[in-house]
Amino acid sequence: MVDTLNIDIRRTANSRIKEVDFANIPFGKVYADHMFVADYDGKQWTNLRIQPYEYLRLSPANSALHYGQSVFEGMKAYKNEEGEVLIFRPEANFQRLNKSAERMCIPTLPEDIFMSGLTELLKLDKDWVPSTPNTALYIRPFIFATDEYIGIRASETYKFIIFTCPVGSYYSEPVRVKIETKYSRAVEGGTGAAKAAGNYAASLFPARKAQQAGYHQLVWTDARSHQYIEESGTMNVMFLIGDTLITSPISDTILSGITRNSVLTLAREWGYKIEERKVSVKEVIEAIENGTLKEAFGTGTAATIAHIALIGHEDKDYELPPIEGRELSNRVLKTLDAIKTGRAEDKWNWVYKL
Repeated sequence: MVDTLNIDIRRTANSRIKEVDFANIPFGKVYADHMFVADYDGKQWTNLRIQPYEYLRLSPANSALHYGQSVFEGMKAYKNEEGEVLIFRPEANFQRLNKSAERMCIPTLPEDIFMSGLTELLKLDKDWVPSTPNTALYIRPFIFATDEYIGIRASETYKFIIFTCPVGSYYSEPVRVKIETKYSRAVEGGTGAAKAAGNYAASLFPARKAQQAGYHQLVWTDARSHQYIEESGTMNVMFLIGDTLITSPISDTILSGITRNSVLTLAREWGYKIEERKVSVKEVIEAIENGTLKEAFGTGTAATIAHIALIGHEDKDYELPPIEGRELSNRVLKTLDAIKTGRAEDKWNWVYKL
């Protein structure tokens, strides 16, 4: 637990929770009753408050709208069998949020503000945390510039907000991905390692083209040569080739995934051989063709583990082994779900209990 700060709390007069069908929750479209807000006044983070979830009032000259100074995180909360709220690895999300903020010239956030705001918000909206299988409360912390100034410079003022939404599965089926060899998500020296809003905006056009061709997501390759796999649109990517789990190393073009780290930790615990190194497109395609690629999957907060059923490359689709026989990714998915919901030992102290 954390020592809570002096946070002003204004409760909603009309909860919307009775309007929610928790047996049929769309991802990212239903929002809980309250949000936590803090303001940076040019010197410090201040004005800590929890208020009803509501629309924001912004100046047309808001600098984030024009110059893209905005970073965010994503994490999930669950309930255990006793009805207690459990948050998966919030400290890691806090650390990554601040790394993103530094890269985007945004003032970092004190840990006590992040954790106290998160704790008090979820205490207030604990009934919004679903308990049915394959559901969670998705938590979205983000920071954006608030200066009213049309000029290219870092903003002097900012707003930090946490809001939440109950969610079901992000992917309803194993995913079909296409290896992208024309467009680029990130370049060396760029913002690819930051969870910055603009990174996702830049990916939308090529992702739409892939979706129109029948794929769920792109697998991005390096901008220099398009020969090496980096990550997918919403997740890091891993391949089990032979008896070795292979994934691209963290760099300034690849987001340091928290689920990625969790999967590698578990796989090492179970004795799998791990290689964090460059993974060439050629290597993956050859492994599919010669039968040594046993599993391919994505890892991320939204999807947790997304089984890859098909990989498209140069106008050819490659079917992957059946999902049912994938020992590692199925075991990881089951284990992470058990840890997150308090049904398995949490030896790495990943779970934060309210």
